[in-house]
Amino acid sequence: MLSSLIFDMDGVLVDSMPYHAEAWMQVSREIGANVTSEDIYEIEGANHRLGLQWLFEKAGGNIDSDQYDRILQRKVDIFTSIADVKPFNGMADCLKAMKNNFRLAVVTGSERVTVESFMDQFFPGIFDVIVSGEDVHYGKPYPEPYLKAVELLGIEKEECLVVENAPMGVESAKRAGLYCVGVPTYVSPDKLSQADIVLKDHASLTDYLYTHLNNCSHNS
Repeated sequence: MLSSLIFDMDGVLVDSMPYHAEAWMQVSREIGANVTSEDIYEIEGANHRLGLQWLFEKAGGNIDSDQYDRILQRKVDIFTSIADVKPFNGMADCLKAMKNNFRLAVVTGSERVTVESFMDQFFPGIFDVIVSGEDVHYGKPYPEPYLKAVELLGIEKEECLVVENAPMGVESAKRAGLYCVGVPTYVSPDKLSQADIVLKDHASLTDYLYTHLNNCSHNS
């Protein structure tokens, strides 16, 4: 029986990726490795270090590993200065309703300080488990983030479903052996073809979750 719901953060819970993309693009221009917003959305979900490495290899940039911390801090500073992040319509009320019947978790590549700030601001007291990019060695698309969430929730894999909006996140969930619901927030639906089901948008997502809640209530 379904007992837990696991959510990606950026692009699923909060509309933040355009600001992440702009911050990454500014940083890339500063070090001579121009990337596009589409490049960023392709690697959404990876933790910053893995994402940075992948991005600049793709762009033909050459970065020494000792520059990573400085570049990442610059990206965080830019993001913080420009971000006007909001939760997606209906998500806060939906999660409050889900909280009565399910354990809830967030699995994200973002740094913990950012995750906790958004959770405190938009979804206080809602989530039982948070797995940030700093909590795992191998972030998305590796399965470690979702396997860690399952472990922390204390459940079997068959007891949960994952909601993802990024190709790397979907790959991570499926490699962890979990049922995955895709929401194509910033990419075309075909990019999420590995998901078990791909919904149209956030309105479809909340309808889908309320259906599961109703089924759970009827079965209890």
